[in-house]
Formats: sequence, structure tokens, C-alpha cells
Amino acid sequence: MEIAVALMGGKKVEAKVREFRIATDQPKESGGSGSAPTPFDLFLGSVAACSGYYVLGFCQARNISTEGIRVVMRTEHDPEKKMIGKISIEIVLPPEFPERYRDPVVRAADVCSVKKHILDPPDFETYATVGGSRI
Repeated sequence: MEIAVALMGGKKVEAKVREFRIATDQPKESGGSGSAPTPFDLFLGSVAACSGYYVLGFCQARNISTEGIRVVMRTEHDPEKKMIGKISIEIVLPPEFPERYRDPVVRAADVCSVKKHILDPPDFETYATVGGSRI
């Protein structure tokens, strides 16, 4: 997969993923205009959305209503590392959610492919080219 990135001026950057354009910006306090999520916000949002996707698929496969189900992700900052130290994903189930599926729906959310890539990260390589030649 190739994702092309355009530098849009100010602090705005846009990534083209397939036929979609994903706009990002920085908050006003970081010199941006706050017109779009930051790239890091999108990263965190992808973890939460992926978990939600697996919860949705679990319910749809079993004809369980998704009404009243919410997925809430929370982060805890590690001041020593100056990074996120913990991510918690809460699946809020309504009382009528079948009891026998309560643990399995958590396991379903846990197989999120974004999370799997965080836990077993790919190798990263960054390089520059000039005139098509790698430098």
C-alpha cells in the first residue's frame, strides 16, 4: 500500500489513502489552526475505531442488537517517558446484552489489527531521494 502525503501550508498535512483524503492540522497552541485532528489523534482514533469494528462484527455475526453499546478508549500519560503509558478500552454493554457473550465480545475487540501492529510493530525505514535516486 502506498499513502501519498501533501504538505498543505501552515501546519496542515493531508494523506491520501486509497480514494480518501485525510486532513490533519495542529492545535492553535502548537501553531496550527485546529481545523482537523492531529496525526497522533488519528492514530489513537484508529485504535478505538478498530476495536469498535470488531465489537460491531461480533454482534452482527450473532444478530445481537448494537443499540446501547459504546466503546470508550482512555489513555494514561507516562510522565517519565513523556508518552502514553496505558491504553484502556471499555466496552459499555446494555443490561440486556446476553451474559454468555460478555467475555467473548471483549476477546473479539482484543483482536483488533491496529492493536496487533502496535504489540508487534513493523520495522520502520525513513530515507530521502533526489531526482528518483536514494541518498
